[in-house]
Amino acid sequence: SLTVLQALEDGLKKADADPSVKAVMICGENGKFSAGADIRGFSSPKRHGIALGPIISLIERSEKPVVAAIEGIALGGGLEVALGCHYRIAHVKAQMGLPEVTIGLLPGAEGTQRLPRLIGVPAALDIITTGRHIPATEALKLGLVDEVVEENTVDAAIHLANKV
Repeated sequence: SLTVLQALEDGLKKADADPSVKAVMICGENGKFSAGADIRGFSSPKRHGIALGPIISLIERSEKPVVAAIEGIALGGGLEVALGCHYRIAHVKAQMGLPEVTIGLLPGAEGTQRLPRLIGVPAALDIITTGRHIPATEALKLGLVDEVVEENTVDAAIHLANKV
């Protein structure tokens, strides 16, 4: 939603400008990282110039480490946000994917470029073209996430951020 995009942008800019902030952790609410964009918003005009791609680029360009704490699902734009982060930690029960292809849409926030750079072209093409959901353990094997945990992902992401 526009509210989430604005909050991400504001939070990242504030964290980057604050010398006391050493790292950033991005997480979702209620046990879900992000189910991605609400497709009903695709037909509405962009307001205030807020779009997902530039927000992800802002994450990627941060000089401070940005860690994604993935719980539940990270689908579509949610996975694209995680791909922009420098590190990704997933709960063992998390699922990731780019399912928008199943309704005729391609990932629109440069996920088609970031995913192959991270996990290689063959694995990325499978994920991008099939829309299948990838379990956390497979995501770890592919290099999509840096760590899989059974405990609280937020605590694990904070621990990783402090370490790096």
